[in-house]
Amino acid sequence: MDKALSSDRHYTDFFTDIKERIRRSQYDALKAVNKELIQLYWDIGRMIVEKQQDLGWGRSVVEQLSKDIQGEYPGIQGFSTTNLWNMRLFYLEIQQHENLQPLVGEISWTKNILILTKCKDTLEREFYMLHVRKFGWTKDVLVHQIENKTYEKYLLNQTNFDQTLPEKYKHQAKLAVKDHYTFDFLELAEEHSEHELEQALVKNIRKFLMEMGVWYTFVGNQFRLMVGEKEYFIDLLLFHRKLKRFIAVELKIGEFKPEYKGKMEFYLIALNERYKEDGENDAIGIIVCKSKDKTVVEYSLKTTTQPIGIATYSTSTHLPEEYSKYLPAPDVIAERLAIVKDLFEDEK
Repeated sequence: MDKALSSDRHYTDFFTDIKERIRRSQYDALKAVNKELIQLYWDIGRMIVEKQQDLGWGRSVVEQLSKDIQGEYPGIQGFSTTNLWNMRLFYLEIQQHENLQPLVGEISWTKNILILTKCKDTLEREFYMLHVRKFGWTKDVLVHQIENKTYEKYLLNQTNFDQTLPEKYKHQAKLAVKDHYTFDFLELAEEHSEHELEQALVKNIRKFLMEMGVWYTFVGNQFRLMVGEKEYFIDLLLFHRKLKRFIAVELKIGEFKPEYKGKMEFYLIALNERYKEDGENDAIGIIVCKSKDKTVVEYSLKTTTQPIGIATYSTSTHLPEEYSKYLPAPDVIAERLAIVKDLFEDEK
């Protein structure tokens, strides 16, 4: 390359624009191919269902069709007996639900089938489809998120954001706080101290931030606050890039106690007055405990003007069997998903 050009800022910007245009074109081409493939599989699934209904064909037609397609097109992929059954399932499930139909063409066939087979609830399926489309989760990440009950954890979170945050931020903030965090990547004994928990999270910072969610960055642990003549320390200080605010995290190895809220309020006020930069928003607090009484949490959060969420954690993937029984009513879930969809659309 001409040295004069390579050092020219205008050329550098020009080349960056070209690369971005190529990247967008490649992505758009892949999306178009994927939509066409999803449409093909939808049509085949529909045709199988219609012939079985109209002519009374049984299960054998799927196996025969798979053999004939592969005989006609040697080496062709995607037409195994199993995948043809998946096409039939895909059509039967998706044609009943208009809210899912615009989403299926936006994600890959493999992820569509994963969601359909692992999630039986339509609203849960919509939740994962929206997140795959938005964040480009890989197959392995999607499986982890489903098995980790991410859907339930976001819907059940306990915060006071409706009362303490402006309309512009409260819904996005709710998506940034889970009801429960799974730290199964930590090599900790069942009995451990808060210091051991904190140190283990810091040593596994990448996995910790993945569990916290997208947009989080790590600021530090035992973050020092000077107030008057005394110093105080926040267990973990994070920053949320989308919300543009500090997230203070306090770790507790026992059950949530109402007095924890007062300490967090103090930290948040200090962060806002002494450490918040121009253009940043007021800090949010997350108190992560080993367990909590939901009613005690509800009462505690009624009396604070600082935005705080209360969550629990475990060091294994096990969650109580009754966890999902606390989910909101379907109409409430649908309303929240509509908000999520609007947020994701606004960010495009």
